[in-house]
Amino acid sequence: MERTRRAAGRGRLIGWALLGAVVVALLTVGIVRDRGAESSQDRADDVARRIACPVCDGESVFESRNNASEAIRAAIDERVTAGRQSDDQIISYIESRFGGQLLLVPRATGIDAVVWAVPAGALVVALAALALTFRRWSAQPRAAPTESDRDLVAAAMDDP
Repeated sequence: MERTRRAAGRGRLIGWALLGAVVVALLTVGIVRDRGAESSQDRADDVARRIACPVCDGESVFESRNNASEAIRAAIDERVTAGRQSDDQIISYIESRFGGQLLLVPRATGIDAVVWAVPAGALVVALAALALTFRRWSAQPRAAPTESDRDLVAAAMDDP
């Protein structure tokens, strides 16, 4: 009986591990897959969505209509139309020219990636630890009440 329960537990654990691996693989493919050819306007809009307006709070350069955002959009359009720079190079140019921390979407490299990945990893580890702890608790045999336990309950019931 005990062996069958252990084997079933291992089977479930392997199933959950495989499910987790599939989810991680699908998320990875979704993040890094190539979206195909974009028009230069689509590319410029995508870059503008990643840069924060230097004047507005919480708006991207793509959404904002103030003069600073229009100047940044013009610089982005000029660089995209020239076609000699990658999106990251254009963003670096905008940061150097306009100063400040302008990124709305963090870079996927270096410390920015770590800052976003560590909390997500910690959440996954914490959920796994909780699941294992609850599983251990439910697997422990329940102790039957002793005679002294019954005496205590009876005394408590009799006491007004």
